[in-house]
Amino acid sequence: MVLESLINPWNAEKHPKTMLLYGFIYASLGFFLGLWVFNEHASLIMVFLTTMAAIPLIYNIIKVEEKKDLVFHSEKGLLKEHSRALRVFLNYFIGTTLAFAFWYIVLPNSTIISAFEVQANTINSLRANVTGNASYLGRIFFEILSNNLKVLIFCILFSFLYGVGAAFILTWNASVIGVAIGDTIKTGILQISEKFHITTSHQYFGVITYGLLRYIIHGVPEILAYFVAGLAGGIISSAVIRHDFGTKKYEKIILDSSVLLLISLVLIVIAAFLEVYVTPTLF
Repeated sequence: MVLESLINPWNAEKHPKTMLLYGFIYASLGFFLGLWVFNEHASLIMVFLTTMAAIPLIYNIIKVEEKKDLVFHSEKGLLKEHSRALRVFLNYFIGTTLAFAFWYIVLPNSTIISAFEVQANTINSLRANVTGNASYLGRIFFEILSNNLKVLIFCILFSFLYGVGAAFILTWNASVIGVAIGDTIKTGILQISEKFHITTSHQYFGVITYGLLRYIIHGVPEILAYFVAGLAGGIISSAVIRHDFGTKKYEKIILDSSVLLLISLVLIVIAAFLEVYVTPTLF
């Protein structure tokens, strides 16, 4: 397909920052096609369409990473190689998140209400839950950690069962975070405009920076954890398809995947800690 031909795994790993642009393009196409063709269900359809555009690249990257397991003997060297794929995934995620945030900010309320209905409901539900337990930080920490662990498990299962199944979960998260960032920035700009009746470039920069940092601080390690877990599940899935059961190759792949899963668990705990104890303090 046309989108698949734009970039291949090797170029993506060599130039991971280009995935910021491709992520933005994929999400923008998914957004407008979903809004145009399936207006009433655009909030979910856009996620499916964005995911479909990225599936060929993500699938091919996972296949490349699985082959690296058979070539590299040093776990340290292997993790370094996997980090190339993770940089691609992270840049893709940031690109899609920025696209959803951008369209949320620039489009009129009448459009975004229908376009991001499910995402907005999800955010309101999460905010209500946290607000209701604001005096119990320990409990909030374990609630958020428990929720993030569920998402982590789904990423592993979806990647194992469908190869690139985690891509949908991660794109969905990108749309939710994008709406949250967009709402924060849009609300901030409106408040400044009402107060000062004029908005300078300096004020715009301040509001945008605030909106991004509020979610990036804990969002990056959290999403990275999901990508690491998804990569582990995808590598195992690829090995199963190749019928490597019971071989030394399979044992090596399982060992590598176990290390990746351990890293994802550490990252998810760090992300929950930052979300509960650091982000609220700073913002």
